[in-house]
Formats: sequence, structure tokens, C-alpha cells
Amino acid sequence: MSVWKNLGEKTVYQNPWLTLNLADVELPDGRHLDHYLIRQRPVALATAVNEQGEALLLWRHRFITDSWGWELAAGVVEVEKGESAEAAAAREMLEETGWRPGPLKHLLTVEPSNGLSDARHHVYWAQSAEYVGHPEDDFESERREWVPLASVPSLVERGEIRSANSVAALLLLHHMHAAGTTAP
Repeated sequence: MSVWKNLGEKTVYQNPWLTLNLADVELPDGRHLDHYLIRQRPVALATAVNEQGEALLLWRHRFITDSWGWELAAGVVEVEKGESAEAAAAREMLEETGWRPGPLKHLLTVEPSNGLSDARHHVYWAQSAEYVGHPEDDFESERREWVPLASVPSLVERGEIRSANSVAALLLLHHMHAAGTTAP
């Protein structure tokens, strides 16, 4: 079995969002290498799918890549406050969209860059949502819209859904909707 062994890490940089560590890694053939890794807090995402087969999404700009795209509401899980990933997903959806999700269901967990980071993104979805009012965190997005799941493959192809966690979640929801498993 070819297993890389982490023999220990030292912190190079740390802030409330991430920790950058340098690990002493032993390769299967016995050689060692220094490997940087990013330790991150878990992230929770949420959307709702309505009776028309539309998912609630955010149209937002990401300054790091200078790109626009559709994404799910997302944010860090406040682990230190005892918050669960599901509770964080519901909180983020309400704060960023103004819609309170109905009962959330776990859709998937992805590790978007597991060769560099231990980040885990927990994605949830609901079959209903209630509009509460203008989003508290309206600075997070240019607009919030119900986007047809049927359009997801072409939106991904055109680069209008770029974030890996949103791509994975929306393609799975598209597949589930086409199979009839997202209906209320």
C-alpha cells in the first residue's frame, strides 16, 4: 500500500480563517519531503429547490480569481460556538439570501483541494424555503435568483458556475431532479 505518512507539522502562519503548516512527509519509498498544507475550518453551504425545479443561488464576484458566477450560500461553521454544519448552512442561507430554508437534508461533503488543504465543505439542500426579507449580508452577492436545475449543465459548461463545491452540488441536484428525487 502506497501511503504518505505525516511525521509532524509546524505552524508557519495562523489567523482565524486558516493555519499554514509545513509537514515532514515520508513517501512510500522512505524518502522525506517538506509539504505545505492549509488547515481550514469546515464550510457549510445550502440551497433550496422549489416546486418548479429551481435552485436558489447567488450571483457573485470573486476578487481572488476576478470572476463572476452562480454559487450556493456558504460560510464557515462556528465550531468553537458548538454550531453544527447543518445549523451553519441554514444560518448562511438566511443571511445571504433572505430565505429561510425548510428542513435541510445533507447532499454531499467535498474536499475541494485535498492535495493542499483539509477543508471540508458540507452541502445541504431543502425542498422549501420561506422569504423572510432582504438579506442581512447583501454585500455577498450582486443578486439572488431561482435558477432552473435544467440549465445547470450549460451554466457549468459556459463557466457561469465555477466554484467546485457549487458545481458538484448543482450537478447532483440536477441529476436528482431529472430522476424525480427532488420533488416535494
